[in-house]
Amino acid sequence: MNFPSELKYTKDHEWVKVEGNEAYIGITDFAQRELGDIVYVDINSVGTEVAAEEVFGTVEAVKTVSDLFMPIAGTVLEVNAELNDNPELVNSDPYGKGWMVKVSLSNAADVDALLTAEAYQALVGA
Repeated sequence: MNFPSELKYTKDHEWVKVEGNEAYIGITDFAQRELGDIVYVDINSVGTEVAAEEVFGTVEAVKTVSDLFMPIAGTVLEVNAELNDNPELVNSDPYGKGWMVKVSLSNAADVDALLTAEAYQALVGA
């Protein structure tokens, strides 16, 4: 399994990549493996300010639907439109083309509360 060290992680299996005052968010390699084949990503929160730990969408796999939790407070600027036609990108490239939303950070300090790659790896027992 892959745990990129430049990312931050949550106990709910989301990852965060911070770039200035913005961040990209997706689900981890561990999460996509647990879910199985992703068939649909439902995120309708563009322009919405979402608090940390609030649900911002869902991801649907063949056997289950799972809520997506916002790791940090922010306003959703963009949803990855590629996922509409290619939800399997979450499986094949969870840290790259499978990103889910881009947000503007409400509080940069929120990032400091997230898990490091090492702490997340320990959490999932990998």
